[in-house]
Amino acid sequence: MSMPANPAATSAAAPLDHPSLDARRQRRAWLFLLPTLAVVAFIALYPLAETFYLSFTNARLGTGEPARIIGAQNYVDLVQDSYFLDAVLLTVLFTVVTVLGELALGLGVALVVNSRFKGRSAVRAAMLIPWAIPTVISAQMWKWMYNDVYGVFNDLLVNQLGVLDRNIAFVADPAVSFWAVALIDVWKTTPFMALLLLAGLQLIPHDLYEAARVDGATALQQFTRITLPLLKPAMLVALIFRTLDALRVFDVFFVMFGNRPDMQTMATYAQQTLVSVSNIGYGSAISVALFLIIAVFIMIYLAVFRAEEA
Repeated sequence: MSMPANPAATSAAAPLDHPSLDARRQRRAWLFLLPTLAVVAFIALYPLAETFYLSFTNARLGTGEPARIIGAQNYVDLVQDSYFLDAVLLTVLFTVVTVLGELALGLGVALVVNSRFKGRSAVRAAMLIPWAIPTVISAQMWKWMYNDVYGVFNDLLVNQLGVLDRNIAFVADPAVSFWAVALIDVWKTTPFMALLLLAGLQLIPHDLYEAARVDGATALQQFTRITLPLLKPAMLVALIFRTLDALRVFDVFFVMFGNRPDMQTMATYAQQTLVSVSNIGYGSAISVALFLIIAVFIMIYLAVFRAEEA
């Protein structure tokens, strides 16, 4: 007659036969995430993969001929395309100038609205107005204000203040066109940068500032030793978001300059190639190049912030 199983041994062996609670939670979490991941794969990964594929073909609309694979010929043509190289230079310069300007101004605005003063809530709501206006509308509004005949900027600088002796065509003059469109982007997107930095500022414990004041730290020392180090995660998120938008900028340039060759960003050049010229293969190669440049910027940000944290 066999002896009954030892209850203690059975209970001790049970965890080995059944998955742990953490493992079951992870599997359940992945199960709930599967629909979302499927949607992301359908609306993001599939078009990206299709764009990569088309960039290696000679696909064109309206020819009636099937697309065929031509290898890396589109990318070889890109390296030799002066319009594309100018678009890359313009896009990168625009990104560096606007993102750095928005970071500096956004940090200043965030520090102001994070302090305690009467009417702070109204100021926080009002600062988001430029960002809330659709880009196409704000760009057209600024284009009217830049007009060299009836624009308010020329009227202010020439007639009211006397700073200039003649009207300037801010949109048409190549010497000032870039700075004119950069100013529009800084004006519109600084509130978004300030909002992200404000969220980071509000996560910093006030006890740290009180302890620093007790130790005799000045306002500048509190800013450099407490605020900036603890604000780096929020700054990284803000820089990534704004860099993504700036490198993909299309609407403000298209409204201001149309397809003017000297003021084409990578996005406007890709749009012209894909839509106006109907060259799907070459336009896809431009889009892939834009994707790779964005990836390089993101890796640089991550490397710099990781190096500072080490």
